[in-house]
Amino acid sequence: MVFEEFSYGWLIILAGALFFVLEVFSPGFFLLVPGTVLLILGVLAILGIDIFGSSYGIMAGIFIALLAAVVTVFMYSRLTPGDDKPLTTSMDSLVGKTGRVLNPVDEETLSGKVTIEGHIFSAKSKSGIIPEGTKVKVISSRGVHIVVEEE
Repeated sequence: MVFEEFSYGWLIILAGALFFVLEVFSPGFFLLVPGTVLLILGVLAILGIDIFGSSYGIMAGIFIALLAAVVTVFMYSRLTPGDDKPLTTSMDSLVGKTGRVLNPVDEETLSGKVTIEGHIFSAKSKSGIIPEGTKVKVISSRGVHIVVEEE
């Protein structure tokens, strides 16, 4: 039969690969760590190390998995730049704030850019074209952009 020499290590590797694929659709490195650990355990199982057959194998598997997890988290943390926390701004919290126009703002397109408190936002004008350098005030938010008027 075809499956007589099939190793459960391949199933563990497949599960690890599935974690990698899921990470693509939900980025954040949360699935890469267990995926990496599963890949390592799967390779060990294919190489003939009986991880689940004895108490020594279980202890060695746990040790290797923990070591792999620590190394993986360390390596992935080195990939992230600096200690800056991600910025999440509710567009509604910008209403009433002032800023400057970086790219001319009009009422038709989202090509206009405004800087507010050091952050750049896509903007539309309430009416007309607002030229670069003009001081503006946020009057509302619509989805992923803000609506501004000259101050």
